[in-house]
Amino acid sequence: MNIETERKFLVSGDGFLSEATSSHLMKQGYIAHDGGRTVRVRLVDGKGILTIKGPTFSGLSRMEWEKQLSRDEAEDLFLLCKEGLVEKTRHIIPAGKRRFEVDVFHGENEGLVMAEIELGSADETFDRPSWLGEEVTGDKRYYNSYLSKHPFKTW
Repeated sequence: MNIETERKFLVSGDGFLSEATSSHLMKQGYIAHDGGRTVRVRLVDGKGILTIKGPTFSGLSRMEWEKQLSRDEAEDLFLLCKEGLVEKTRHIIPAGKRRFEVDVFHGENEGLVMAEIELGSADETFDRPSWLGEEVTGDKRYYNSYLSKHPFKTW
């Protein structure tokens, strides 16, 4: 099991696009979401991933477990998902020894652009690019599981 420590930010403008080294189309749904625990199925460029996440502890960290799935297995699991899929394009942007993942949301969450950086520890420092906006780490409205039930367009 992996411990994930990440920080989330809103993004200002589209300056990040010129720094992206790759982009991936993603679709995800939630089989379960309760008490900060989530079971998610995701398709990334046609490849499936099943993810189980535990509740957040110490502010920025949570346990995470993933298993690769075939496209067909993922499509079957989407039938078990709660209403409200999240669709986005993820842009990968190198940041020293780390990377930013900038998500440009589509569909009911269109207009939302958010960046995440996964860190080795909660106190790790990193360079802040000019396009990085307000930090929203810990704001549950910006969790994908929340966006699946309360789309950005309805805020």
